[in-house]
Amino acid sequence: MWKTSTGSGIKVAVVDTGVNANTSSLKGQVLSEDIPSGAAYGATKDYDGHGTTMAELIAGTGRGGGLKGLAPEAKIIPFRVVLSTLKDPAEKELSQQPAAAIRAAADSDAKIISMSFGAPTTDQATKDAVKYAAAKGKLMFAGAGNDEEKHEGFVAFPAALPEVVGIGAADANGNAAKFSQSGDYLDLASPGLNVPGWCDATFQKYCDSGGTSAATALTSASAALIWSAHPAWTANQVLRVMIDTAARNWDKSTPSKYFGYGLIRPRLVLEQRDINPGPPDVDPLSGDSVAGGAAASGRPGSGAAKGPAPQDPAPKAAADAKPVGGSGQLWGAVGIGAGVLVIGGGALAVLRARRRRT
Repeated sequence: MWKTSTGSGIKVAVVDTGVNANTSSLKGQVLSEDIPSGAAYGATKDYDGHGTTMAELIAGTGRGGGLKGLAPEAKIIPFRVVLSTLKDPAEKELSQQPAAAIRAAADSDAKIISMSFGAPTTDQATKDAVKYAAAKGKLMFAGAGNDEEKHEGFVAFPAALPEVVGIGAADANGNAAKFSQSGDYLDLASPGLNVPGWCDATFQKYCDSGGTSAATALTSASAALIWSAHPAWTANQVLRVMIDTAARNWDKSTPSKYFGYGLIRPRLVLEQRDINPGPPDVDPLSGDSVAGGAAASGRPGSGAAKGPAPQDPAPKAAADAKPVGGSGQLWGAVGIGAGVLVIGGGALAVLRARRRRT
């Protein structure tokens, strides 16, 4: 794939625990000067190591023994948000809530917004921020969650919002990881097991990581490769070709509750230079026309929810791996009484979000 595209010219907003711009793999890759005014506090000070891992999976150069990302010539714009691992009250007060960070990312030059976190509820401010970003043509990806074994039917936000592409995790055999959440808000899936990541905020060594967090980062990087090769495309077109080339053994009109439209295969897009991306102003997830070619600001379509595929991928992976971090990262307070949530998705399931697909 790198013979065709390395992600050059594409900026990816990583909304997470912050990004350490000084790791050997990220030196020169993080554009802190591109962060809109008011959202810069702590953006390059990662309090957990999670955000830095996601940034390296997307755009790490591999220098100094660090991770080499899938789109090593893309650039990262970091945004630090309050997740459950941020314990310092003063830091919480100064750091961004997800809604503010998403809105700031929408105002940046990033084409892609990668969000490897989730919570069982959301608020109006976050919904509005996501709609705002979609209206500005941003392509948004978010992890579906890592707690399927304990809480089947758990719904994670922002992945379940209509404008966001929900990402599941697959193992090396192409089966759904045991931990990866299932549901009608899954749109695509990507590798998510046995992925290295920083053990903690000391940045001394890598541990076995993964989860739908890593899957989200790799999906974002895949989109960066495609968009770099086709810079004139819109978010709708990039997403459409990702859906059209995804690996699946079920009918595309009936998305899988484990993988949505299938496993991403960016190689199949990049090797077809004349691939048809479809109309720039039609949302591939709903069929709705959107002025200006932006991702849809509301994708209800017919209002029907996605159903399970006749031949879903196996819901359990062969390996009994547990994610470290992953999109079990949950923000602690979203203004609606969600309470303090913990890594690993330790929250009761909520009413399933009904998606917009026919």
